[in-house]
Parts: sequence; C-alpha cells; structure tokens
Amino acid sequence: TIYPHTIFRNDQMLMMNAVKFTITSIVVASTLVLSNADDFSSAFISPKVNQLRPVVPPLRILKALASIREENADECSLDDPDASGCLQSTGYYTKDPDLVVSEILVAEVESLRAKFPSFDQEGTNVIKRRRNRGHRFHTTESSRMEMEYHEYVEEGELVLMDLIRKPGMGGVSRAFHRAGPRKLLHFDPKTVNAAIVTCGGLCPGLNNVIRELVHSLYNVYGVGGNVWGITGGFHGFHDFKNYEPVLLTNIAVEQIHHEGGTILRSSRGGFDMDKILQFLKEKDISQLYIIGGDGTHRGAYAISEACEAAGMNVAVAGIPKTIDNDVDYIDRSFGFSTAVEASQAAIRTAKTEAMCNVPNGIGIVKLMGRSAGFLAAFSALGSGDVDLVLVPEVPIILDGPDGILPYLRQRVKEHKFAVVVLAEGAGEELLGISDEVDAGGNKAKPKIGDFIVTSVGDYFKSFGEEATIKYIDPSYTVRSVPANAADSLYCTQLAQNAVHGAMSGLTGFSVGLVNNRMVYLPIPQLVATSPRKMSPHGQTWERLIAMTGQPNTALPKLKKDPDELVNPEPRFG
Repeated sequence: TIYPHTIFRNDQMLMMNAVKFTITSIVVASTLVLSNADDFSSAFISPKVNQLRPVVPPLRILKALASIREENADECSLDDPDASGCLQSTGYYTKDPDLVVSEILVAEVESLRAKFPSFDQEGTNVIKRRRNRGHRFHTTESSRMEMEYHEYVEEGELVLMDLIRKPGMGGVSRAFHRAGPRKLLHFDPKTVNAAIVTCGGLCPGLNNVIRELVHSLYNVYGVGGNVWGITGGFHGFHDFKNYEPVLLTNIAVEQIHHEGGTILRSSRGGFDMDKILQFLKEKDISQLYIIGGDGTHRGAYAISEACEAAGMNVAVAGIPKTIDNDVDYIDRSFGFSTAVEASQAAIRTAKTEAMCNVPNGIGIVKLMGRSAGFLAAFSALGSGDVDLVLVPEVPIILDGPDGILPYLRQRVKEHKFAVVVLAEGAGEELLGISDEVDAGGNKAKPKIGDFIVTSVGDYFKSFGEEATIKYIDPSYTVRSVPANAADSLYCTQLAQNAVHGAMSGLTGFSVGLVNNRMVYLPIPQLVATSPRKMSPHGQTWERLIAMTGQPNTALPKLKKDPDELVNPEPRFG
C-alpha cells in the first residue's frame, strides 16, 4: 500500500494522493530513485525485503511534475549565478568534470571595418506592403513601412561545432560566429551596388538563392543601387560578347524559384583576376555574392584578398553549392535534399525493371558523387529497396568471401531480382585515376557503371546463367529539378544571412548550417578540408550495411588520438 506523500520542488508544495499499486518485480535497489532523491519525502518501497521497485505515480502526478519543470525551465537562465542549482531542479542532475569545455577556439571571419571607414548606422528591416512590381526599390515612403528586427545577433554569439562531447576529448572545443542581422551596418544601403554569380555545375535551389539575395538586398535593406547578375560564371566578368551582365530586379526574379537550373547560367573556368577587379571598379560594386563549390570558394577568397590589396571596400560572400554534399563543416549543402528525393524515381524504375525482366533481373543506378558517396548512400537509405551500394570511400571487392559478385548472385537467387546504386567515383582502386581534368580542375572519372554492368554479366555467364541487367544514369536529372520545400527554406536562410554578413562588413566568408544553426565560416578554413568524404566507419555506412546485407569491405579503422577533434558526419533532415 502506498500512502499520501508530499512532493517539494523549488519551494512549491504539491499535495498528491497516490493510489494503491501491486509490486510484482524484483529489481536493483538503485532504481528506487525516480527523478531526484530530494523530490520525494520517502521512497515507494514494498514492505517485503528483496522485492524493491519504483512505483510509477499516476498520470496526473506526472503531468503536475512536468508542469512544474516547464515553469522552472522558463525561469532558469545561464546568466544566473545560481544557474547550476536552478537547472538541477528542472531535471539536469549529472555533473561530469571530464566533459567540461575550458577553451573555445573561434573561427574568425575577416571584417572590412578593420581597414575601411564604416557607415555605422543601425539597420532596419524594410517590409513592403506589396511587391512594388516593376521597380528595383521603393519609390515613395507610402509604399513601405520600416521596423527594427526583434532581435539582432551580437558579435560574441557563437555556435559550438563539437556538439557531441566524449570522455577524453579534453577541454577544447571549436565554434563559429552565429549568422544573422547585426545592429550596425558597414555599408550605407542607399549607395550599395551588388553582383551575383553562379559557378560550376547545376544544383537544385540556385534560382532560389538568387531570388532571395535580390529580395534581401531590395526588400530588407532597401539598397539604392543596382544588383547585377553575372552570366556564364566567371566568364561573365569580362566576356561580354557571349555573357552580358543583367540587372536583377524584384520583378525579374519573382517566379524563378519554380524552375530548376540558374537564370544566370553557369560554367567552369574563366577566372581572370585583373578583369574581375576591373568590372567591380567600373560598376562600383561593394558586395559580391559567389555561389559555388569548394573550388569556386577558393576563387572567391582570392578575389576578397585582391580587393583588399587594391584598397577596394568590397565584401565577398560565398554560398556553398555542391550536389555531392562534400563541402566540409556544414550539415548539408542546399539542393542535396531535393537530389535525394529526385533519385527515388530512378531507383523505383530500376526495381520495377529488375522485378519484371527475367531471368535474373538486376537494376543498376549510377548517381553523382565524384569523391564522396553521400548522394548514393542517402538515396539508397531513402528508398529502402536497394541491395548493394558502392561508394568511393569503400573499396570494391569483386570476388571471394567478401566479393560483391557472389553476394549479388545469391541475392538474385533468393529474391529473384536485385537493385544496385553506385556513385560515379566508386571503384578507383579497380579502374585507376584518370589524368584528364575539366575546366574546373576536376579529374575525369572512369566509367564505373559500364564496368559493373560488364562484370556482373560475365560473372553470371561463368555459371552458365544469364543476367538481365538494366542500367539507369539519372545524374543530370536529379540536379536540374526545382528545389523542394525543405531546400527552398534553406536557400532563403542562406541568402538572407549572406546579405546580413556582407552588410555588416564581413568578407571572405561563407554561410551554412552547423549543428542546425546558421553560422559564418571563414573561406580558408572551409576549403582546407573540402571536399570531405563519408566515413566508412560512421553511422550512415553502418545503416547501409544493416539495410542491404552486403559484405562490408571498408578498410580497418585507424587509431586516432583521443584528444583529436574531427569534423562530424553531415546531418540530413
């Protein structure tokens, strides 16, 4: 029998009548503590020795406790000298000295304020009553209203990168500056001229980023100058015969987010520093927004350094773009979610073809992934219908106990068909590395798809059997579609925060999600470890092995210094 008990929490007394419970299980006595020993005036214990177990309070008691915790959580502040005691009273009990962070190393972003005079006026968030169609900016005071942001981001606000702490990591952590609007502007919006350029391959969401950059410049900051669209990548800064710059207005970009690709067109190569600087001077550009991958970001930082050396007060902001999701540090690249979604149609097609074509139907899908297998891995996981995944990070073994060929044949025997997804960069250990490079400096990849198709067919023939193989290559299909809702939202966040950073005087930086928080990343640090690779010993690969049942041919994990800080796997969702 359980008698009425009085529960005390933070000077609040809640009288609750418990009901009778029957104790039936024998458990360890240490489990008597339900929440905190101080929470209860006495423990719920059966009078019979060796029959000890916690008794779950009635639902109304649990709701009351939850209500108290919620109230107290609102009252707790990390600025409070008694923050520790306050937090403990709301459910945070354990103190672990091994996990204490004693030193935070901040990735500093360069600022134009250090070398150029600043406007240093408070920014305002300009909201249009209506679209003001046909105009680049507001023409009358009656067409707009102004209000301050509800909350500015202070200079000292940081986002910790090493979110997961492990015993033995030491007391050092890393952090990036939190992205967002700053109270003081470096540039006077009335005098700002900006330029936007897209470089490299296509990616879902490019038009979304362009649109939101334009809207943020005109609608949020009310810039009084022009926003130029540089067509044809870096070629557009100087090859005006083929790539003429265009003026971007609200009306010009109003509907572009519904289309794939980029209205500015894109290309690789064409980088000419002298001509780029000449263009920036002639157009009096004070803000340059460059959308591209790690190679493009290297060029962006070079422009930033050259502008500073030439005494040009120009903010250079990068927005990371890669269909392979291989830009380091950030949770994910924009367009990746859309590409994973778009790849599902190809995988379903491969499954249908494999199921319906006899004998021994096998569907093979090749996806992009020059040096990283994120797209192939996440697409396979999102499908749930894939039997074999091949990525650049894991060696391919054809025959033997861990060979993919005997595994695939056995899979077909058991299920009558099989589905394979491979990344374009897989199998370099079998086919070698090409010496050919494109205009962007990327090495050409061997034709792994054709190789796997031939190898599978020959293997079945060696047993006197025929394999019906259907090979599908949707590589360009998945990158040319419009962005889905998740990527559209992400593109909006990226573009707005890029403008916030440039307006405040930051330069040589990029923007992205780190631990689901928008941050500013110094470009040198971003590109130093890019392109990143998927860990063959991480949870993503483990999930794939568990789903497909394929042999795990990942190389043994190398021992690392327990104090070494490593970049976490990218997050997706």
